[in-house]
Amino acid sequence: MSQTITGKKRYTYEDYLKTPDDKRYELINGELLMTPSPIPKHQLISGRLEFKLRGFVKENKFGEVFYAPCDVYLDDENVVQPDILFISKNRLNIIGEKNIQGAPDLAIEILSDYSVYRDTIQKKRLYARFGVKEYWIVIPEEEEIEVYILKDNTYQLYCAYKKVEELVSPSLKGLKIELKEIF
Repeated sequence: MSQTITGKKRYTYEDYLKTPDDKRYELINGELLMTPSPIPKHQLISGRLEFKLRGFVKENKFGEVFYAPCDVYLDDENVVQPDILFISKNRLNIIGEKNIQGAPDLAIEILSDYSVYRDTIQKKRLYARFGVKEYWIVIPEEEEIEVYILKDNTYQLYCAYKKVEELVSPSLKGLKIELKEIF
């Protein structure tokens, strides 16, 4: 008896919209991925970082800051929920009624046990492909934030900041965050 091998189903935004409300999902390259709830340490870091970023952006009238869960629709097979994202004031038109419709200027992902591959490989490639100018990977266990900038459609490490240092954003001019206040 022969077996029939079928390809894996590729999901679309329409499929994504049918996922249960009580769970978080992301759609990466047509693959539907469930996202478990973050642990408390993740939430503390996220809240502190978002608070600092939001205050700076609001004070300088630079744009808008959002935090997960907030859908970022990149295309019909890619819908993600960065932990924190920033959209500059000259691009506020991508803020739709139901989602963000295009790449944010800054995406921030905070690593969790389940998200290391997704955040450091899959989303990093995806964000570069869709033109996210600046990408931060927060590594709670190391108390470090890696800041990447987009150059020639790929990310280059701008700087890896430790807890004892002050993070300086290359694209949000004037943004400085004392990481001892985050970790």
